[in-house]
Amino acid sequence: MSGLDAFFILLAGIGAGAINAVVGSGTLITFPTLVAFGMPPVTATMSNAVGLVAGGVSGTWGYRRELSGQWERLRWQIPASLAGALLGSWLLMHLPEKLFETIVPVLLILALALVLLQPRIQAWAKKRSTEETTLSTTRLMLLTAGTFAVGIYGGYFTAAQGILLIGVMGAILPETLQRMNGAKNLLSLLVNIVAAGMYITLAFDQINWAAAGLIAVGSLGGGVLGARYGRRLSPTALRYTIVAVGLIGLWRLLA
Repeated sequence: MSGLDAFFILLAGIGAGAINAVVGSGTLITFPTLVAFGMPPVTATMSNAVGLVAGGVSGTWGYRRELSGQWERLRWQIPASLAGALLGSWLLMHLPEKLFETIVPVLLILALALVLLQPRIQAWAKKRSTEETTLSTTRLMLLTAGTFAVGIYGGYFTAAQGILLIGVMGAILPETLQRMNGAKNLLSLLVNIVAAGMYITLAFDQINWAAAGLIAVGSLGGGVLGARYGRRLSPTALRYTIVAVGLIGLWRLLA
């Protein structure tokens, strides 16, 4: 790896850490960068997942205030994310890449649609559940199942799992985007930790440790920046930021 290659990978890590903290989908910066420098796709996916754990830690810590009051729900979502990540990372090492790549654009389009429709969905939910302070059993089960499905996706491909999580939560929860963003950061971090642990344990020799280290350093700082400035965005600005990044990610996937 040349010095110039290392610089661009570090820069991509900073960008990915910041975007993951604010929106999710930072992998769509780092993954294409690694592939562009000649890294095989599976190696790029594994190295990227290992490196982005550091950025997930800083982004989650930066949004810790928004996690207050969400633990009653997160105690269901956290096991779902962990189980999904285990299954997804196993699939990465056993199924052809092309099989899942065909599904990724469809999932991303669905997530963006849910983000755009979130205000109307929430208004509908509030009419049906006035004075409701806790989630109904049905909605909680739907949320848990959706979180599990996103965990599978995140363990396999990682890219845009944050957007998918916000899409799922926005369709079910009467929460603000900033609070959902805090939950998204925590759940995405757990998925990355599980996936990285699986790759390190079962495919240690397929990880490019130099690239993973550069992404870790860059994403750690990027996560701090994203958490600091992302909180300042209004709900509308954050919603359109999510859509803009998602459309860019979709373009990258289809290109």
